[in-house]
Amino acid sequence: MASTWHDEFRNRMAEFDGQMASGSEGASLSIKVRVSSGCYHREHSPNAYAELDKYLALHPIDPKTTHLHEHESGPELLVYLAVTTVGLALSRSVVDLIMTIIKARSDGINKGDKPRDPLELIVRRVQKEGEYHEEVVLRIEANTVVSKDMVKKAIDGVLQKLPEHKSLESPKTPSRGKKKH
Repeated sequence: MASTWHDEFRNRMAEFDGQMASGSEGASLSIKVRVSSGCYHREHSPNAYAELDKYLALHPIDPKTTHLHEHESGPELLVYLAVTTVGLALSRSVVDLIMTIIKARSDGINKGDKPRDPLELIVRRVQKEGEYHEEVVLRIEANTVVSKDMVKKAIDGVLQKLPEHKSLESPKTPSRGKKKH
């Protein structure tokens, strides 16, 4: 039986979870910048990816907490969020990277990249029983100016609604830092 993209997503998240340091407390999420129709990858958006590559050369991502995956529909960040006193926290470097992905597409269109369909900022996760959840937190038209504050607030809104972080873990990964009662 052929695997579905949901299965591939679950496997990608389980592998990412498995690479996170045991004993730390937090949750893994996927943050996807996806075109609503068409493509957002190197072949159709070479100018956008040139901008993204420049940014990554100057601001390398921490492989312990963030992985970048390129897909035909757009980049995906697998992110490990630490638990803070106010809950799960999105790091400034992740917000900056998301902003770079969004801005690179807009700049790429201005430099001749053809796809012009709106972008969707999506937060995805897998819960204990392998249940898949996805929420579109922001829809961005091609020429819309987006601020860091807009992106952070949109994602923080989802983070506040998430169940207790322990329930976000993949069933295939060992427990990380469960509190003893």
